[in-house]
Amino acid sequence: MAYKTIIGLEIHVELATNTKMFCACPNTFGGEANTHCCPVCLGLPGSLPVINKTAIEYAIKAGIAFNCKINTKTKMDRKNYYYADLVKGYQISQDDIPLCEGGYIEIELEDGAKKINLQRIHIEEDTGKLTHTMDGDTLIDYNRSGVPLIEIVTRPDMNTPEEARLFLEKLRSTLKYIEVSDCKMEEGSLRCDININVVDTETGAKTNITEIKNLNSFKGAVKAMEFEEKRHIQLLKEGKNTVRETRRWDEVKNETVTMREKGEAEDYRYAVDGDLAPIEIPDTWIDEIRNKLPELPHHKKERFMRQYNLSEYDAGVLTASKDLASFYEETLKYIDDTKLVSNWIMGDVLRRLKDEEVEIEDTKLSPKALGQLLSLIKSGKINNNTGKKVLREVFETGKDPEVIVKEKGLIQITDESQILEVVEKVLSENQQSVIDYKNGKDRALGFLVGQVMKATKGKANPQLVNKMILDLINKM
Repeated sequence: MAYKTIIGLEIHVELATNTKMFCACPNTFGGEANTHCCPVCLGLPGSLPVINKTAIEYAIKAGIAFNCKINTKTKMDRKNYYYADLVKGYQISQDDIPLCEGGYIEIELEDGAKKINLQRIHIEEDTGKLTHTMDGDTLIDYNRSGVPLIEIVTRPDMNTPEEARLFLEKLRSTLKYIEVSDCKMEEGSLRCDININVVDTETGAKTNITEIKNLNSFKGAVKAMEFEEKRHIQLLKEGKNTVRETRRWDEVKNETVTMREKGEAEDYRYAVDGDLAPIEIPDTWIDEIRNKLPELPHHKKERFMRQYNLSEYDAGVLTASKDLASFYEETLKYIDDTKLVSNWIMGDVLRRLKDEEVEIEDTKLSPKALGQLLSLIKSGKINNNTGKKVLREVFETGKDPEVIVKEKGLIQITDESQILEVVEKVLSENQQSVIDYKNGKDRALGFLVGQVMKATKGKANPQLVNKMILDLINKM
């Protein structure tokens, strides 16, 4: 039997405005609970919302970046439902006339590009935050209530968890490029809901759509999709079906668990918000926003390939993150070697970022420091292995590479007579390895080079050591 997985996503993105969506309260993460609140975001009687123009601008930015049609006439609606974190008993959102319609994002697969179509991007307000205590109590913090959001809704165009992951990464990268959100999932500024079901392509039987709510990491989203995919397929094999429901991902159990049955759109009793006038957006404002849009990831990738003579893969890695792309170009101000900088960032730097689970902007490594380090390597003052050790210390201390090299006496030995003396001593003490190499055991050469490097505390030029050893062995 053959099965096809169908995945659609709903992504909630907090906009990086200074104030909330409908009031002047600060839009900042954290702070003492219930201190960033006012009568408007608490929904107190008699309070009236005033729409945040910057939030509209940021939403239009996202719509343009994702190839959407911008509706010049739109409105705000009330989405009615009861939940403890929704203080008014309704959420101000958009129903039938979203700010942005259509659009798409292209992802790169092994067999080429795939277009993931968007249904809409609409603006709305965030809810409060619930905290469940060990005693079984639930506390509510309304600091987040009223924070401006855009909800990006895709068509069900993704067919594997991997496609969904690539989509989310491209979406987050673009949003950070256009500076409408910091997209920090750990702070809740980007959250993802998943709609997933499976079709038996031979019989046409399909499972009901399951919604998985509030995924706050890409890793968790992928695991949740993989789990649901297997669960749906197993139900089809057993001739059963899924309940149309909302589930959540349990990181401890590594499985999804039921939250509630899924509601229908009519259950929300959408109605026009009578406190907010219809929104009319001049074409001139849309054009102004479009003209001010910064360089997008795919444009930057093409420029990196052209300007720096990088491969498509290298340019793609370096431009996947706006901060990483900026770091690369800043480093080139201190050393004019596009390939050397690319290799080190994509190798040791990214490996370090992955190990420490941090972003480049959150480290003590600066473009100037990396440029200094690579200049030391390129000039032959230190070798690659020493460079890796220095890089590690720069990450930990933030010291200049030149200071570290001087303090630890790491300048590479380039005096051939000094190196030759060590090489001759190593060969005389390791005759068996010399014999092994002559008998075709190439690993013996690596051992001999290693012994010389050890004797010189890693400061000998390894290329020169390798050449000297081969020259002496060939003369034996």
